[in-house]
Amino acid sequence: MKPTLFLLAAGMGSRYGGLKQLDGLGPNGETIMDYSIYDAINAGFGKLVFVIRKDFEKDFRDKIISKYEGHIPCELVFQSIDDLPEGFTCPEGRTKPWGTNHAVMMGADVIQEPFAVINCDDFYGRDSFQVMGKFLSALPEGSKNVYSMVGFRIGNTLSDSGTVSRGLCGTDANNLLTSVVERTKIQRMDGEVKYIDDNGEWAATPETTPVSMNFWGFTPDYFAYSFDFFKSFLSDPKNMENLKSEFFIPLMVDKLIQDGIATCEVLDTTSKWFGVTYPEDRQSVVDTIQALVDAGEYPAKLF
Repeated sequence: MKPTLFLLAAGMGSRYGGLKQLDGLGPNGETIMDYSIYDAINAGFGKLVFVIRKDFEKDFRDKIISKYEGHIPCELVFQSIDDLPEGFTCPEGRTKPWGTNHAVMMGADVIQEPFAVINCDDFYGRDSFQVMGKFLSALPEGSKNVYSMVGFRIGNTLSDSGTVSRGLCGTDANNLLTSVVERTKIQRMDGEVKYIDDNGEWAATPETTPVSMNFWGFTPDYFAYSFDFFKSFLSDPKNMENLKSEFFIPLMVDKLIQDGIATCEVLDTTSKWFGVTYPEDRQSVVDTIQALVDAGEYPAKLF
């Protein structure tokens, strides 16, 4: 069974046109998402599932889904802040979505096969889809509790325009994830990759340190764990009082690892991640994509 690609697009909303996810960066106005979907199809993924806001459905179908439908089956699911387990209600005044793992939960009814999760506005690169597609396709039928994450080499994820935040990954001897520590203010200084450590000091880390760029691989059992743990998350008063609290994927994965329920293999990739972190990054992304097209890595027109 071919794996599914689940795209986190709920943040695109009604601001269509001004959002970086839909910015035409390729030679024929291709978006970053177009390149991810092209790479996914070539890596053996068999279906796309987009999570969006319900009020954006018509626009999304007309302007986005119509592009892909002749190439790969597509489904839409919807994230809303009121979509909570029985017994819970959205706190008054909350407008922020409940986070990436809440978005993933919306796919439970349409995904029965291994699946990968990505951000729709990150350029992950061909090799990353190949390594994830290979991992998911090789899972024996009915596999459970065996997850994965593409671990980008930190040196391949930096911005020339300023510092970035990344989840630095700890791994064991079998390349299984042991921890993800969010580090802010990472940049290359004096030829080394450095970040601000817990003491407020600059600390160096090797160029090949794996970092999480929110490219995960799961089997469908992940949904049930997420629904259970989301109830615990909502039962914590501080998460309900904080109108900006979010149920993130690393939070869920870390719990399953610490409880000894699941493993998450960190897949190395040679792909160079890029995205529009700062407005000044835009031209560099356009130039990088053009260079990939000129080198024959991608056709001038994808779809």
